[in-house]
Amino acid sequence: MARPAFKRIWTRVVPQPIERSTYVLLSCLVTFVVMWQWRGIDTVVWDLKQPAARALAWGMFAIGWLLVPAASLLIDHFDLFGTRQVWLFLRGREYTALPFRVPMLYKNVRHPLYIAWMIAFWATPTMTVGHLLFASVLTGYMLLAAIVEERDLLAHLGHQYEEHRQRVPMFVPRLGQQAAVNSLTISESSSSLSCSTQEA
Repeated sequence: MARPAFKRIWTRVVPQPIERSTYVLLSCLVTFVVMWQWRGIDTVVWDLKQPAARALAWGMFAIGWLLVPAASLLIDHFDLFGTRQVWLFLRGREYTALPFRVPMLYKNVRHPLYIAWMIAFWATPTMTVGHLLFASVLTGYMLLAAIVEERDLLAHLGHQYEEHRQRVPMFVPRLGQQAAVNSLTISESSSSLSCSTQEA
């Protein structure tokens, strides 16, 4: 539903101002069903016993979840989740796409929202088979989503995004090297993982 081809079809049924918020709502409903119907597989893959190791794992878990809203707010949380579009419509103003810029975390990696989700999914002192399945599937989804998303961004932004890709790595920051500051903004990045979502 986050892809442009689907949007063109979907907006023949759903009015444009609520297209993105409808996507977010349906993503939330799907996530709710997954959580409601999830059946755990309790076989333990790893279990950190040492207190310092457990504390480190819980700390990374917290960092991951804190980075999710932080990364979202950096690129305009309200536009990402569709509330800006609805607000502009209610005020009788035409929606305009946000300009492309690269704020803070996005200067070091192209997908900090997905990285935040991955940290949250994988940083656990006790990993069960069920948790491993969940983390693996969603990590695979995000890796594929990043590739498709970047293809769409290239089609939409052209050389601006290509230059950004040349300077900034996808997931692993270059230690000791900061990407050049520019005035561009990421308007569509991480829209495929909105409620899990994400950068699920």
